[in-house]
Amino acid sequence: MKIAMLARNANLYSHRRLKEAAEARGHELDILNTLRCTVHIASHRPQVFYNGEPVTAYDAVIPRIGASITNYGLAILRQFEMRGSWPLNESVAIGRSRDKLRSLQILAKHGLGLPLTAYANDPKQAEEIIRAVKGPPVVIKLIEGTQGIGVVLAETMSSAKSVIEAFRGANVNILVQEFIKEAGGTDIRALVVGGKVVAAMKRTGAADDFRSNLHRGGSAEVIKITPEERSTAVRAAKRMGLNVCGVDMLRSNHGPVIMEVNSSPGLEGIESATGKDIAGTIIKFIEENAKNGATKTKGQG
Repeated sequence: MKIAMLARNANLYSHRRLKEAAEARGHELDILNTLRCTVHIASHRPQVFYNGEPVTAYDAVIPRIGASITNYGLAILRQFEMRGSWPLNESVAIGRSRDKLRSLQILAKHGLGLPLTAYANDPKQAEEIIRAVKGPPVVIKLIEGTQGIGVVLAETMSSAKSVIEAFRGANVNILVQEFIKEAGGTDIRALVVGGKVVAAMKRTGAADDFRSNLHRGGSAEVIKITPEERSTAVRAAKRMGLNVCGVDMLRSNHGPVIMEVNSSPGLEGIESATGKDIAGTIIKFIEENAKNGATKTKGQG
């Protein structure tokens, strides 16, 4: 099988592991820098070029699109989809998950556990939305943020209002969420592949940070999740339409609540914590499911 990976940095652990796993199973995997891909749009002839040269057909595409280039990356992925390449995660599903507000609306519609969340455009409504999520304290998030960037814990009404007003004054879209104190600075990442949780870890933030992201100095350890947590992760992946994702949850007094569904989960932390070959599991899933033209939306939107 011939596989393309859309990724800007071929040296990242996750990307190296996926390439190693593919080649170990007898496949050819090329890592294409997403920003060096271009699309040529013509009736009945969707073309992708890489470094100015036409890209030959690939059986499957692994999208590892960074949050900072989401729109461009999805345009490139859609072009591959229209050419018949099977994507590990479809462009439409990735787009859903990257829009934090939209993803929460979808999950809420289907009854999945979420922290109380409020969204408003007018900074004059700051106090209203803070009280709507039973704050303070509250967590304020950039809608476009990732890896803990653009996430602020505001512990008083005045500080929360100041942060909200500052963000909105800069014309930045934000969400305001309740602070799940009982989580104690830890969260759970459940990694879902093909509708099954294949690994789970507990992440604990650095001593002076309420965020548990490993990129921000957090630590990880293997954890046995409850049946309810497993079901929540699987249902979240299904509702987002993602074949592979990391579902981040907090343990609240009223059960698991979903913080985020990540369409390009890193593999280093969870492989190190669990000792599992997640990369190999992903490649095996591609082997069993990749079919030419089998994309549900075929890049249509």
